[in-house]
This record gives sequence, C-alpha cells and structure tokens, in this order.
Amino acid sequence: MKPIWIVDDDQSIRFVLEKALTRENLPVRVFTNPRDVLAALDDDEPQVLVSDIRMPGGSGIDLLAKVKDRLPGLPVIIMTAYSDLDSAVSAFQGGAFEYLPKPFDLPKAVELIRRAVDESVREEVIDERVSQMPEMLGQAPAMQDVFRAIGRLSQSNVTVLITGESGSGKELVAHALHKHSSRGSGPFVAINAAAIPKDLLESELFGHERGAFTGAQTMRRGRFEQADGGTLFLDEIGDMPFDLQTRLLRVLSDGQFYRVGGHHPLKSNVRVIAATHQNLEERVRQGGFREDLFHRLNVIRLRLPALRERREDIATLTRFFLQKSAKELGVEAKRISDLALAKLTGFDFPGNVRQLENICHWLTVMAPAQVIETKDLPPELLDVRTHVARLPEPTAVDEVQVGTVIARDLTAPALTVEDAKPLLAAIASVDLAVDGPAAIGGDLGLVPSWVKDLERDAHVRLEAGQTDVWDALTRQFEAALIHTALDLTRGRRIEAAQKLGIGRNTITRKIQELGIAD
Repeated sequence: MKPIWIVDDDQSIRFVLEKALTRENLPVRVFTNPRDVLAALDDDEPQVLVSDIRMPGGSGIDLLAKVKDRLPGLPVIIMTAYSDLDSAVSAFQGGAFEYLPKPFDLPKAVELIRRAVDESVREEVIDERVSQMPEMLGQAPAMQDVFRAIGRLSQSNVTVLITGESGSGKELVAHALHKHSSRGSGPFVAINAAAIPKDLLESELFGHERGAFTGAQTMRRGRFEQADGGTLFLDEIGDMPFDLQTRLLRVLSDGQFYRVGGHHPLKSNVRVIAATHQNLEERVRQGGFREDLFHRLNVIRLRLPALRERREDIATLTRFFLQKSAKELGVEAKRISDLALAKLTGFDFPGNVRQLENICHWLTVMAPAQVIETKDLPPELLDVRTHVARLPEPTAVDEVQVGTVIARDLTAPALTVEDAKPLLAAIASVDLAVDGPAAIGGDLGLVPSWVKDLERDAHVRLEAGQTDVWDALTRQFEAALIHTALDLTRGRRIEAAQKLGIGRNTITRKIQELGIAD
C-alpha cells in the first residue's frame, strides 16, 4: 500500500499522527509545507493526503486544488484549528474527503484516515472498471439475456419490439441493436409517438409536400426518409393514433409510403424498432391497437427488466452514474458508503434506471461530503412508506421466507383479524434493519390472499352504496395489526409498537379509538 502523507507545520501534530498510524501498520510520510508535497508528487503519490489548512508557504485549500488536478481520485482530509464556515465550504468545494477540526480526538482521526484508506483502495479498482464501462450495464441474469439477444440479432434486419416500464432503458437497447447491426454506420432516428400531437405525427413520420396543409411552406422530409439506410426507433408505439397505425402497417408490409399531400410513392430502406411500456395485447383486445400491426411489430420481442428485478446491478449503475454526473458537472466523482448503497439497493425505483440516474445527479450536487452516507440520500429513499413493491403473482402465505422483506404500503386494510394474522406474524418476526445488507426492499415475491378478499369485500360494499368503506376497512385493518402485535408480545404495548414501527403514544391512542382489549 502507498503511504499516507501528512502535511502540517506543527511538529507535534505530525509526530502524534505518525506514531498513531504506524501503530496501525500504516506507512506514513510527513511534510512541513505544501511546496515539498508538490515536489514529491513528481516521483511518488500517497494513498491518502492529510493536510493542515493554514501553513507558511501555502494553504491547504490551494494544495487540495493542485493535488486534485493531478490525482482526481485521491482522498484528501483537511485539518484546521479555524472551524469556520468558509473553511468547511472551501474544503468540500475543492473535493475534500472530510473536514477535521482541531483539536481532534486521536482515535477518531485514525478511524477517519483508515476509512479514507479503505475507500481509496476500493475506488482504485472501481474507478478503473467504471471508466471502461459501456452505456448498457448489467450482470443480472435478466440483463444478460437481453445482451445475448442483441448479439443474436446483430446480423439481422428483423423488426424488434422492446417492452418494459418507463425509464428502464428501452432506447439504449434500440441504440445497441442499431450499433451492432449491419446498419450501424447509417442514421439512428428516434421519434416518441406519445410526445407529438396527433395532427403533427403523420407529417413527422412521413414528411409533407409544400402546400399540403396550412403552414406547409416548403417540402419536408419525414423520419422514414431521414432514417434511410439506418434504423427508425418508434418509442411508445402503443400511443400511436389508430388511423395512423394503418399507414405504418402499409410501410412495414410493402416498404413504400407517401408524404402528406404527395402522389409519388417513396421507397423505405429502414429497419424499424418499436418500444412500449404498455400491454399491447390488452390494447388490441380493447380495440385501441391494430392486431395486424401488433403481429407485424412483434416479430422479435425483447423484454427489458425493471430495475427492481435486477437489484444486483444497482451498485454498479450507481457508481457509473456518479462518475457520469461528476464529469458533466466538472467536479470530482463522489463515492458512496456501503450502508447508503444497501439503502439504495433496497428502494423499489418506480422510475427505474432513469430515476436512479437522476438521484445520482442530485447526490453529486447536494451531498455535503465526498462520501455519500445514508443520511445524504434524498427524502423519498429515506421514507420507508415510499418503498412500495410491485410484486408478482400471488403465492400462499405459508410460503413466506423470513429474512428479507419488502416494505409495503400498509394503508390497504385487512378484512378480519384472523385473515391477517399469518402474514403479520411472519412480518413481525423479521428484523427490519433498513441500513443493513438485508435492508427493506428485498424480494419476498408475496401477494397475500387477504388482499384479494379485501378487493372483493370493498367491491361489494361500494356497489351497495356504502359511504364509509374507507373508515370501516381501515379500522379493521389497524385492529388486526395491533391485535397480532399484542399477541406476539403478550400484551406489552411498547414492544408491540416497536414491532409495528409506530410510536408508543400512537398505539395507545389507537387501542382507545378502536376499543381493543389487550
């Protein structure tokens, strides 16, 4: 391991830190001024730099800036006896790993340096790997299936339909299909059918002749012409107007189209890749999408998994997006602690990869230190109630595997105390340590049977014209939760409240409101 460099004009500080780090078996090199540090960088480099902020011959902030120019990933800890706001802000704006006010507790200082060393060693490997990462990342089996499919389709011009939730990266897959095909040197043209008004979409796709409609002052080439010899990506194809679907079907069938207002057919040499977040089969059944067009598009279908289905990729994607955001903003890339990463991995990401990228951009701007801790995450990740899982088909309650639990939206009421007890007993026995490796957000794969019963009961009540359905079922649900928790804790209210994740006053008030006998 490379040595830790300590630069301070105070001999006692240098001596104390050097001795303490040596006892920890960490190599140390000491300096008295910034000039010597910069000169030493010509021949050597540290694992971590610990620098005073004010010294004869130069400031620690200036040294920080110069060191970061040469070694952007080097953790730098700034020490100062002047604990003022300007010093702290300057240190963090300059990319300091941490800000250490003097006088400091020696064991805590050593612990901080040790943490910086661990981060440095780990990030050396990660940074090298991330710097070589492509746009599409994924070690999860579902993503590997997508990559294999892209490889198989690389020499084909077949039409492809990409399905997946919004934000899951469908356009990236379309780009990859184009890039690795024989048309890779041709244009890649994308159009979002949901983002363009119905009256303009036809002209956008097929172009128009001069005078075809009011405002058509000149002839305009459409996307099919612009994509000639390449690929046309039709995003959100499920939102295409029904009458326009007929024209698209004709192009896909015989490779010819007309500009709006035109009379001469144009030949289309375009590979079409379509994408949608909708269930097109259901749209066909509802009469909103042409069945013949669906079959024409659905030659090869690639399903892109939601981010919650590939949680093992979240850590890699997070580091990649932090690097990307830092590069775009012209700042040093921030690192993320294991606990914060565990919390992030447990989140359900309804906005998928796009949401994760936005969060990383937010963290690059808003996180106060170079290492992102759990407390630095945005509010929506820290509020357990937002971790609402989207779960697969129902399984029996007795198939619950206790160990890792998805935090669910428990505002949905239960029917009876007895209906809810099996599930609640399983949940109450689980350690919901949100900052640990088994953080809330793991995949339980469970939709309990009482939810279906609830839906049926609510349906009956609503059809019968009852106007207190919400209050009635909510009271039953809350009573079921509290009864179950009190049964498990033998009537101990404080312990029951802890298991339910509510306050002592809350459970006492609810017991009184609901008339529960504990």
